[in-house]
Amino acid sequence: MALTNILVTLLLPLVGAVVYGCHALYEHRFRVNQLRKQGIPMPKGWNWLTGHMFVLSEYVNRLPPDANVALATHEIASEFTDTEIFLLDVWPVSPAQYVVFYPEAASQATTKYNLPKTVIQPRFMQPITGGPSMISMGQTEWKAWRSIFNPGFSAGSMQDLLPEVISSVQVFCDKLREKAKAGHLFCLDDLTTRLTMDVILKVTLDARMDHQNSDNPLATALGHITRWHSFWDPRVRANPIRPLVQWYYGRVMNKCIRAELERRFSEMQQGGISGSKRAKSIIALALEAYLGDKNEKITNTTNLDAHFAEYVTYQIRLFLFAGNDTTSSSIVYVYHLLSQHPDALTGVRQEHDQIFGNDPTVAAQRLRDQPALLNQCAYTMAVIKETLRLYPPAGTMRQGRDGLSLTDRHGNTYPLADDISITILHQPIQQNQRIWPRAKEFLPERWLVEAGHELYPDPAAYRPFEQGPRNCIGQTLVYNEMRVVLVMTARQFDIRPAYDEWDAMKPKTEGLVARFMGLGAGNPVRKTVDGDRAYQTEKAGTHPADGYPCRATLVA
Repeated sequence: MALTNILVTLLLPLVGAVVYGCHALYEHRFRVNQLRKQGIPMPKGWNWLTGHMFVLSEYVNRLPPDANVALATHEIASEFTDTEIFLLDVWPVSPAQYVVFYPEAASQATTKYNLPKTVIQPRFMQPITGGPSMISMGQTEWKAWRSIFNPGFSAGSMQDLLPEVISSVQVFCDKLREKAKAGHLFCLDDLTTRLTMDVILKVTLDARMDHQNSDNPLATALGHITRWHSFWDPRVRANPIRPLVQWYYGRVMNKCIRAELERRFSEMQQGGISGSKRAKSIIALALEAYLGDKNEKITNTTNLDAHFAEYVTYQIRLFLFAGNDTTSSSIVYVYHLLSQHPDALTGVRQEHDQIFGNDPTVAAQRLRDQPALLNQCAYTMAVIKETLRLYPPAGTMRQGRDGLSLTDRHGNTYPLADDISITILHQPIQQNQRIWPRAKEFLPERWLVEAGHELYPDPAAYRPFEQGPRNCIGQTLVYNEMRVVLVMTARQFDIRPAYDEWDAMKPKTEGLVARFMGLGAGNPVRKTVDGDRAYQTEKAGTHPADGYPCRATLVA
């Protein structure tokens, strides 16, 4: 009798969970099926049990194992060019979602309705940020933090920080020069990631940690977290070690940031930054807002509130990730495209000669003396924008709301609901052949023509930093950083991809391991996407495959 009671006690919660799961499954699929009956476009192959999970997996399996899942969704999107909106159901991985690559519908979600981020955003971002951050917060909480940090990312503050960016890029130049003189094959992504980490550490913590010359615990911890992160790959997400690794290195990040927070707080108590006119770091702005909200003088406040310190830490972890990861990969793709388009590289070099003089080694000092010269680099900016058009580092997701709807380009409506999200695919929008003439081509000139010209871009179709109130707070920093990199390197170095060498160096057993893990299904593992060996991967900020192996040479 006792054994029976024990079994009942153990089984009841399990039975309850199964019943609840079946009920939730039915409710969700019933809702999607109703939309299907209403004629809402969606990929073929949907069923009551798995939705579109196997459909998406089929497209994913056509790609290299490490390719970003957005590339598979982009491939599905090519089948819905008439509506430029379709419904994809991969619940319970994420809510059913309208996948949008119609610019006006994207603007409806991000600007007209200003829909909040999805309910799954905190879960996806938690290993990186550690807790609620600006990328996932609700509107009220988000507005409060955004208002605190806006001054730190203003155009004026970014110009004040330009000397720090120049100093970091100078170290990057030295590293490239070492590689060029030694003739080494190297992964460019590693150098750019270290560069952008140095810059964002300065912006957020006002700290010079010189990550380009030596490892530091904060940057190393973030690197481990992102290497074990994926929004889709089940091989990563289901790995039982992943939560432990990310938890441990998350604690390391928290400890480092908290130490910096306490140090800066102590400096403010001693009047160390009072009245300073220089650009203020994110950590200083947060502390000032905290004290202003408490309406207390710094000298009367002995300890930081634990809740405040915790939330500031989450925001700083987000800034470190976003300011490092996506920017570093975007810099690599600029070099990649310039290596394929020598005319564009010549145009960049000629522009720099005209603005900074014929000696590239003095460009850094001229920029320090006259920061406004950066704004004269119109063709350089065009190259950067065209790179971000072809290789956008991220997309965005918004949560639907009962009573609202999206409209496709034919005027058809797509009813929203609290349990339906909107995924805005930046790559299909920014390569939409209906909108962009010669959409697949690298044409910086499209950013220099006047309105009315056939190449003139549709403003709503360019969204690498998203649009609307919740656009990327750091886009000015990104543009500045990328322009400085090109000004200081484009005339001194030629950088060429070396994937053939890299692939030849890899152990032959790699294919056997991949097949053993089920990555190749007995066939050779694919290494290109649409002929591009430097395809975007699942690694956090869509880094290029294998870190972009390359060789650098000095320009004669």
